Amino acid sequence: MSEDTGSDDEGRGAPSRLGRALLGLGLALQASEDFRDMEDTIEYAESAGVPMPEVAAPFASGMMVVSGLCLALWRIPRIATGAVVTFLAVVTATMHDFWNAEEGSKSGERLAFFGNLAMLGGALVFLREAWK
Repeated sequence: MSEDTGSDDEGRGAPSRLGRALLGLGLALQASEDFRDMEDTIEYAESAGVPMPEVAAPFASGMMVVSGLCLALWRIPRIATGAVVTFLAVVTATMHDFWNAEEGSKSGERLAFFGNLAMLGGALVFLREAWK
């Protein structure tokens, strides 16, 4: 499969397409939730020490909406999966560092960390597929 055609998954079975659709749509929908209350998203990013959170938070959310949809539709798969992997690798360790969280938020951060870890694992599988 070439990068620019976005052709169907020749030689790949339905589980790959279904898994890709579920992961991609899940990422896009989750990121779209950030836009419902961008002020809280920016505040959360700021509390985690993200530089220029008023720019970084909307950019990251928008990038994940687009990347998730591209992953689900298998369009520009190398770029889409690369963006997802990069985002999740950075955000998982920096934004959801439950080991540093205050006692009241440790559980939520731990849950987000492990959820992101699972999504990162799936994204890595599809990143490998994109480079075959």
